[in-house]
Amino acid sequence: MSIEDPVVLTCAISGVLANREQCPAIPYTPAEYAAEARRIVDEGGTMIHIHARKPDGSPSFEVEDYKAITEAIRSEVGDRAIVNHSTGAVGVSVAKRVDYLRECRPEVAALNMGSMNYAKYSRTRKDFVFKMVFANPFEEIVELLEAMNELHIKPEHECFDIGHVGSLEPLMDMGVLQPPLHVDCIMGVVGGIPPGARNLAAMVENIPGVDGKSGPKSHWGVIGISREQWLLVAAALTLGGSVRVGLEDNLYLPNGRMAASNGELIAQARKMAEEVGRRPATVEEARELLNVTPVGAGA
Repeated sequence: MSIEDPVVLTCAISGVLANREQCPAIPYTPAEYAAEARRIVDEGGTMIHIHARKPDGSPSFEVEDYKAITEAIRSEVGDRAIVNHSTGAVGVSVAKRVDYLRECRPEVAALNMGSMNYAKYSRTRKDFVFKMVFANPFEEIVELLEAMNELHIKPEHECFDIGHVGSLEPLMDMGVLQPPLHVDCIMGVVGGIPPGARNLAAMVENIPGVDGKSGPKSHWGVIGISREQWLLVAAALTLGGSVRVGLEDNLYLPNGRMAASNGELIAQARKMAEEVGRRPATVEEARELLNVTPVGAGA
């Protein structure tokens, strides 16, 4: 990828950790997800990353909740956005995660590429806000990849550290992962790689096919968590990558004001892209860059 390539603007619409006590704009119901999807698309977003919730705001991995949210979004914006489902979970079977992929057929599904300590630390409290082991063994990665291959769903490889990037090549050699790759470098989680432009560049340099010299060219982007997000967005834009923002990852605009919607966050990312001479991708260009199969085309 280069700075001549258009930027795929992705929005992580909700997440599972934050709630309305922290940010009133976080959607809970299918109708609220759909309204946020409209705001995202209207501001230039082309991919929407979904964690399901029940209408009371609690996280859900149930087929009916993913289906209701996905159908509401598609009814609101049609094919103007690529739907991307999370498969990240703690204590939820792979079979249960595959069930909602099979029922909803998103164009893209996120795939965490390695196990890690996953935490948030407070310097004020001198303690962890939360901490856990986020287990993603190769057995589960392969099982999810095989299901995505069967369902013609493009995997989005979420890499929290440079070692996770290194896990891609063996899977390609095994034949369960086919190029071109779609890789997102996640930075800002305690337990993963520290956020910064140099570390981002190192991760990108290790992505198989990133230069396109020996096969299909990989696509990459950055996911910045919390206050470092906008610095990482700027770094990715100047390095030629795409970006993800949204209320899952960060609740605030660069000036410190809490975002009133996901649309505000996408509008800020679009503005930053345009100010450095990058053009936001259309949804058609995004599908081409990611090598995504449109809904129904691979069924």
